[in-house]
Amino acid sequence: MRRFLYLSLIDRLKQMTDKTGEPVIKTFDLWNEQVEFIEQEEVFYTPAIFIEFMPVKWANLGGATQRAEVTIRLHIVTPWDGSSRNGSIFQRQSLERFDLLDRIDHHLFNIMGSNGQTEFNMFRRTGSSTNHNHEELVEDISDYTCMVMDNIRKE
Repeated sequence: MRRFLYLSLIDRLKQMTDKTGEPVIKTFDLWNEQVEFIEQEEVFYTPAIFIEFMPVKWANLGGATQRAEVTIRLHIVTPWDGSSRNGSIFQRQSLERFDLLDRIDHHLFNIMGSNGQTEFNMFRRTGSSTNHNHEELVEDISDYTCMVMDNIRKE
């Protein structure tokens, strides 16, 4: 389930391109507190999205089918471009991170997928957190919740 959701999200987010057709998001990975340990972390390009799976409680529907409401947290990391203070020459570019967050939210709204064993739908934003305490990198967080049906078959 996690592998399928992870790869589905990356595939969808890679479709977000700039005016030249290049992908907007430069790095995708699983969340491992990359921003907290930046000096020890492998170099990554921004904007970056790190995907975190929140704990899941499954309900048995009978047979080999389970259902859960799954929350996925996106850690969206962008460079700090200077003060957003009114009158600052950096205000426009500093606030562009909010445009990116909105664009991601719109791009992911209601995506769905199925691979024959796992399916998900009703992918919706359920929370967001704006970083107000940062240095050269800004980490904003968006939570999304979706319904997942998983058919647990014996291998």
